[in-house]
Amino acid sequence: SSRFLPPSRLPSTICRSGEATRRHATALADAGCTVVYVVADGLLIGLIGLGDTVRPSAERAVRALEELRIETAMITGDNPRTAHAVANSIGMDTVVAEVTPERKLEHVRQYQSAGHTVAFVGDGINDAPALAAADVGIAFAAGTDVAQAAADVTLIPDDLELIPQTIAASRRTLRIIKQNLFWAFFYNVAAIPLAATGRINPALAAAAMMISSITVVLNSLRLRIPK
Repeated sequence: SSRFLPPSRLPSTICRSGEATRRHATALADAGCTVVYVVADGLLIGLIGLGDTVRPSAERAVRALEELRIETAMITGDNPRTAHAVANSIGMDTVVAEVTPERKLEHVRQYQSAGHTVAFVGDGINDAPALAAADVGIAFAAGTDVAQAAADVTLIPDDLELIPQTIAASRRTLRIIKQNLFWAFFYNVAAIPLAATGRINPALAAAAMMISSITVVLNSLRLRIPK
């Protein structure tokens, strides 16, 4: 989704001198736009700034990920000035710009080689290799079919805040699973040997099995997914 800069952010005039052109192009890039040069009969007649609209939820999503102690990085094919302008607007420090799909894949593998668990978020065809190689690939239903096929998780609402919410829910789910395994084994390890040696009535051992199942179910009900 591209957009034109509002008139208030555009230069009032476009000069044909090299210095003025570079100055205007730099101003557009610093505003987070990709600069398109308009030429007629070999002469520069204008500059157009095209840029993706930053989603309102992007900054909140980055802050939420940081609260979960997750490092974030932007890996994009855009030019460095545009990439850094967007990253600064959402509070993201690490930026890797002008990368091809192959380089995105290489960066994912570099993070993995350094011992990191990598979650890659993307919705375009160029993101598919990195999505498939990441430990967790996250795509959006509004993205391309190729990205969805390569990803492990597809988020249906087009909301970036769902990313930290999904990770937090996954962590809680894994914690509940570990607790359930502990209690299930605890009841069985404690009751079965006692019943086998005749120290308790087998009916009590069966009751312990039932209690362990009830404990697992009640513990699982503690899991709540934020809306």
